This record gives sequence, structure tokens and C-alpha cells, in this order.
Amino acid sequence: MIYVILANGFEEIEAITPIDFLRRADIQVAVCGLGGKIITGGHGVAVETDMLFEDIDADKADMLILPGGKAGVDNMVADGRVAPLCADILARGAYLAMICAAPSVAGRAGLLKGRKVTCYPGYEKHLEGADYQPGARVVTDGNIVTAKAAGASIEFAFELCALLAGRDKAEQIAAAMFSRV
Repeated sequence: MIYVILANGFEEIEAITPIDFLRRADIQVAVCGLGGKIITGGHGVAVETDMLFEDIDADKADMLILPGGKAGVDNMVADGRVAPLCADILARGAYLAMICAAPSVAGRAGLLKGRKVTCYPGYEKHLEGADYQPGARVVTDGNIVTAKAAGASIEFAFELCALLAGRDKAEQIAAAMFSRV
């Protein structure tokens, strides 16, 4: 099971793009609302989630995805339950995928020490002990995947799809999507 956590103020493209890619690959994705079933993104797009945050079963998680968006990330940090879930996911060997400001959630908790990561410029100050890669758009280091910003959403989604469904499947999905342009 893939869990995507949405908190009010999330960056819409950073959440919806990976959900779309993974569902096209027939991977089960559950969108989880932190603070309710209807979560509103930073640009006013309201999303009805599949479940509440408290209903996540970490033992069934193959990946946890955290989209960015300043207000959404601030809400994840303020809630206090997301970083411990990230720690649990990593301890189990599952993937933790974060984009834009979201790596700061795990970074503030010391979960990225010694790992190569990227994030939205300015949030690197929250990546305690991480090996920050400022020029990278997407970085995979073991079971941690990070991406720089909204503009890297398609590359981020492609990488997640490749990790979970295989590179061939990810390339098939990308080819079908881009041939329609």
C-alpha cells in the first residue's frame, strides 16, 4: 500500500502527479487526510481523501509520500504525528518519498542524517546531517526519495513509479502520457 499524506496547504501538483502515475501503474494508493477527509491545497483545490491519517496501517506501507507546500508542511510538523510515522516507515525498510519543503519534516527529526537529499531552496537548513544536493531535481538514496520543487513533480512521480512497478512500466506510462501532447 502506498500512502500519500495531505495536510491543508499542500502543493497540489506535488500530490496529484505521483497519485496519478502510480494508479496508472495499477498500484494501490490511499490518500490520507491529516485533519479531516476534505483537505484544501495551497491554491484552493479541495481533495476528498480516501481515509484519515489515523487510519494508516504502517505495517502495510510500501511507501509513504509527503507532498510539499509551505502551509501543508507547516501543518505536518505542527501535528507531531508525521515524523514518527516517517521513522517507522524507514525502520521497516519501506520507501519514504518527499518533495519540495516536505523533506524538512523528516530532516527536523534527524531521519536524513548521512543521506543524499534535495529540497526546495531554503529548506536545506532543516535537513539535519543530510548530504544536501542543491543541483539535483530528484535524488534516490536507498529507501529515501526526494525532489526539489513543483517543477520536478513529473520526474518525482516517474521515479516512484519506476521503483515500485519497474522502469519499463514507468517508461510505458510516460510514453502514453507524453504522446498525447
